Amino acid sequence: MGQRLKYRKKPSQSVVAVRLDLQTDGLFYQKWGGRQRAKQGDWLVDNDGDIYTVASTVFAKTYQQVSRGRYVKKTPVWAEVATEAGRIKTKEGATRYRKGDYLVYNDRNGRDGYSMSAAKFKAMYARDTTRRG
Repeated sequence: MGQRLKYRKKPSQSVVAVRLDLQTDGLFYQKWGGRQRAKQGDWLVDNDGDIYTVASTVFAKTYQQVSRGRYVKKTPVWAEVATEAGRIKTKEGATRYRKGDYLVYNDRNGRDGYSMSAAKFKAMYARDTTRRG
C-alpha cells in the first residue's frame, strides 16, 4: 500500500443522516461488492447521493450536527492509495476496491476502514498538515 496520510473532510461536504431508531433485527443490503448490515441505532447516510449506513458508535465519535438532519465529519481520517485491487473488512461487512482507490481509516492505526474511488476521495477530503493526532 501507499503511505498513510492524515486528511480532514472539507467543511462543504456535509451529509444528510437519519438514525435507524426502530425496533429491528437489522437491515441487510448489497453494496461495495458485498453484503452489509446495519443494526438498530446505526445511521442511514446520504453522502451526495451515495447511500450507506454507519455504525452508531462510529457516527457518534466522528460526526457533528450542523443543522437538522445535516452532519459534517469532525474527526480526521488516515488514507492511503491502494497499490492493487482487494477487499477490506468494514464494521458493516466488506468492501471491494481497485488499484488506485483510497483505503480510508477512522483510526490512524488502520482500524475501522473502508474504501472509495480516488475521484470521490479528492473531492471530499483535504490533506491535514497539523501536527496533532
